[in-house]
Amino acid sequence: MFPMQRPAGVTAISILFLLAAISLWTFGAVKLIAPNAISLMSASPLMYGLELAGPFMALLFGSVYALIAWGLFRLRNWARWAAMGAITIGVASLVPKISMAEIGLPILWYGLQIAVRVAAAWYLAQAPPVIDAFAVKRQDT
Repeated sequence: MFPMQRPAGVTAISILFLLAAISLWTFGAVKLIAPNAISLMSASPLMYGLELAGPFMALLFGSVYALIAWGLFRLRNWARWAAMGAITIGVASLVPKISMAEIGLPILWYGLQIAVRVAAAWYLAQAPPVIDAFAVKRQDT
């Protein structure tokens, strides 16, 4: 029997987590090398309030995102659950922003971010190809 291929959506979500990891690693490295080069708030969309903890927290968050990306790419069920958790925290962090946003482009931007994250989490949680792919992988390992 042939092993099930990774769904394209899982690959896309994995790549997004990897890009977030690279971004946080870059932020952390720049802050360590040149502390005044960029603001601590540069990493705020990916660190959910912990950006004030400094560059080491950015490196830690980047490592967690990279681990989730690797797990999704390898079809590990723990990574699917971790990704859904991270996405849920991301949606929760956007609720105050959309609540305080002015009518117009800011509401559209935050609403779009929430919609995309909810769609990604729903896809990981409910899509039959995703469930099948992770179930097959779980039996193989």
